[in-house]
Amino acid sequence: MNTAQRQAIIETSWALHAEVERSVLAHPASRHDAQWRDKQRLLLADMALHLLQTALNPGELKIDKLQNNLHAILTICDQFLPHAELKQATNKLYSVI
Repeated sequence: MNTAQRQAIIETSWALHAEVERSVLAHPASRHDAQWRDKQRLLLADMALHLLQTALNPGELKIDKLQNNLHAILTICDQFLPHAELKQATNKLYSVI
């Protein structure tokens, strides 16, 4: 993938991110509503776009951003896949090798 292609994808992702973020902020659900999981799906899409941006940004991959992206995604996914213990797995993301 060349630089222009990367830049085009990143620019598109920011437009998508703005739309998804507006939807998250406008969503009326709170933690105890029946619609909470729907709002969490929107938040997951938002975090996935951040991961896309982190992965495609030029230069070296910023490990701290990658860790934060994955932490958010695993935390959100934990409620959809509780048997996978994804929230517990996030502790290992920040451990030093």
